[in-house]
Amino acid sequence: MLWIASVVSNIGTWMHEVGAGWLMTSLSPTPLMVALVQAATSAPVFLLALPAGALADIVDRRRYLIASQIWMLFAAGTLGVLTLAGVTTAPILLAFTFALGIGTAMMMPAWGAITPELVQRPELPAAIGLNTIGMNVSRSVGPALAGLIVAAAGSGVVFILNALSFLAVIAALLKWQRTPKQSELPAERVIGAIRAGLRYARHSPELRAVLTRGAAFFVFASASWALLPLIVRQELKRGPSTYGLFLACLGIGAIGGALLLPRLHARLSRDRIVAGATMLYAVAMLALAHSGNVIAAAVAMLLTGVGWICVVSSLMTAAQTALPSWVRARGLALFWVVFMGGMTAGSTIWGQVASWIGIPYALTLSAVGAVLGIAATWRYRIGRHDGDDRSPSLHSPAPTTSEEIESDRGPIMVTVEYRIDPDRIAEFTALMQKMRLIRRRDGAFMWELFSDVEQPNRMVECFMVESWLEHLRQHERTTVADREVTEKARSFHLGNELPRVVHMVAAVD
Repeated sequence: MLWIASVVSNIGTWMHEVGAGWLMTSLSPTPLMVALVQAATSAPVFLLALPAGALADIVDRRRYLIASQIWMLFAAGTLGVLTLAGVTTAPILLAFTFALGIGTAMMMPAWGAITPELVQRPELPAAIGLNTIGMNVSRSVGPALAGLIVAAAGSGVVFILNALSFLAVIAALLKWQRTPKQSELPAERVIGAIRAGLRYARHSPELRAVLTRGAAFFVFASASWALLPLIVRQELKRGPSTYGLFLACLGIGAIGGALLLPRLHARLSRDRIVAGATMLYAVAMLALAHSGNVIAAAVAMLLTGVGWICVVSSLMTAAQTALPSWVRARGLALFWVVFMGGMTAGSTIWGQVASWIGIPYALTLSAVGAVLGIAATWRYRIGRHDGDDRSPSLHSPAPTTSEEIESDRGPIMVTVEYRIDPDRIAEFTALMQKMRLIRRRDGAFMWELFSDVEQPNRMVECFMVESWLEHLRQHERTTVADREVTEKARSFHLGNELPRVVHMVAAVD
């Protein structure tokens, strides 16, 4: 039900993209102003996605999504009325496109985070692929439909239809009976939740790899999206129906790429898929830049769609599998920040470059940059930990105390004492680097491993967190994959008893 509703809404969104881009070519037909339409769409995601992700992790996601859809319905509807009344100017178009971008920024992290709530973990890659196919079915239908409507009735009607499409998502969300997350601890505050999300990303090599590879692709890939309206109008001397046709070709190519991905994953690593798809995308940009006719440009857009979906779907799946539930919306928000930040910066840069040296040369430079980005980021590997179980393990009960400790009291220092065979110390130390990442991701602001100068086989792990409440949250955040590392570390400990754990609280504030 939610998938069907999202397809309907995405059709409206892609119709709006065509209507807004084409309207700007009439209001202010310069490369920079047309590129700013794309920038106005993506800039709010860059600016607001992380706070939105924090909110989506600490409030009810269903109600939060409904609120975001109502906001976008109002923005699109108002822009439609103003356009039909003939009072829309270039600044007004950019302002309301920016307002719709705010709604998108609030919606996207939460929408991505609910997917694992709707399907079991083994079905997650297929569910992400299905969402991708739905998005590109919308990309195929929406632009083609919008091209016809813009040519017949103008962009205002397209904006009104986009507003109505949000009603489908609102209706589906109202019918969804979501089971809220249960926790005995109070919800995180927004600022603290943002800091926790940034801390997790900083100490998660898997998520950092996804963000780095994404940044290297999106900045250069944005050139095709930003300059396509001008390619149609100025290079090919065609109208909105051709523009819609090209976006439909892109969507068809993306559907084909999505259907091809399972076979590619069976034969190639995710890193090689991303590299190969980026190369294909670069070739498509070169073909689009120097096509000279509609048929060649349409073929280039088909290839663009294949390359685009293979890169984006692979990166999105890698991001989802790298994130546990407690920080999923924040992690996905960071992905969208890189996505839209790259698209925003790239759209502005390539729009300006095109005004200096021409559209074909701007696309050529962006294609070269995309290829160089592969080499520059190759050491950041993605998908190597897809099999790790990020579900909560609940294996670490809250510590017992002799008296009640106030939740904001801190900092808290925790020590774990191990007795290790001297011949295995190097092996143990290497494993504890994984433990360091786990402790830091889950809330520790300091971590060290100490060895006793008098007893070489005695080693003490020490870490600190800001408060007692934050330490209790650490216990809730541990995953099955974390438990496996903890159990392996304990297997090094000599003796029948478990390693000795000591919790200490600051005696003076």
